[in-house]
Amino acid sequence: MAAANRANVFTACHKIVKKHYTTAGPDKRSILEQLVFSAILENAPHKVAEECYGTLQSEYFDWNEVRVTSVPELAEMFAKHPMPDVAATRVKTLLQNIFEAIYTYDLEGLKKGNQGKAVASIEKYGATPFVVGYVTQHGLGGHSIPVDRALLNLMFVLGAITDKELEKQAIPGMERAIPKTKGVEFSDMVHELAVDFQNAPFSKKIRDLLLEIAPDAKSRFPKRVSEEPPAPKEDPAKEAAAPKKKTTTKKATTKKAAPTKAAKSTTKKAATKKTAKAEPAKKKATKSTTKKAATKKTSTRITKKKPK
Repeated sequence: MAAANRANVFTACHKIVKKHYTTAGPDKRSILEQLVFSAILENAPHKVAEECYGTLQSEYFDWNEVRVTSVPELAEMFAKHPMPDVAATRVKTLLQNIFEAIYTYDLEGLKKGNQGKAVASIEKYGATPFVVGYVTQHGLGGHSIPVDRALLNLMFVLGAITDKELEKQAIPGMERAIPKTKGVEFSDMVHELAVDFQNAPFSKKIRDLLLEIAPDAKSRFPKRVSEEPPAPKEDPAKEAAAPKKKTTTKKATTKKAAPTKAAKSTTKKAATKKTAKAEPAKKKATKSTTKKAATKKTSTRITKKKPK
């Protein structure tokens, strides 16, 4: 994208956000306190960050007590934060790295030295680009606009950065387009717009404001994910009124197993054998009957007397 076009987007953004947002002004906290606060402020509204930071100060004795507290316990202190676990991890990581590096939490000496070395030291403590930019702007007197994920997404939708620049998490030319005297004001207000857009990307009010800054932003708005409609539920009244179908259960019929060839053969042999045995018995019975009849006839003849 041409530098002139970027500058126009940044200028238009600054002009329009002033109508809808206000600035919190310079942060007068110490370097360490700015580190902790900016770690909470990243991707969160300024008001919410102030509440979370106030909770740390009221609930813990000192920063060392915060350092030794677990991330889940710290996250409970950040209940109103959009990303409580992430914010708690950033705070704990910073305090732990600072303590291991210098065994103290006094970082005011960074203001007296070279700004480049001070920034390098802050980066070694595990500070994110947003935290580095915030402390550079408010604590070290440099001209740096804090950039977090919310601001990157906003600038992409406004057309100020390309896809590749979004992946690299860079917004070229922003410090050149916005003068140092307006840096804090611009940062505060554009941060609030970015966070509002992040938390409500489909809000008509926010989208209208973005279209006022960049009329072609509509083509880059995030799209709603369409979900499949759930299956329609049947009306209970209709379901109750509908006649219930009788369900008939067929009794299982046990079929006689068809006789196999071997079984048939065995049965046939048994029948033949049985017939064969029956025939001699029949013949024997016939002979016996005939013999009895003959004997009876003979005895009859013998008993007859001849006439005198």
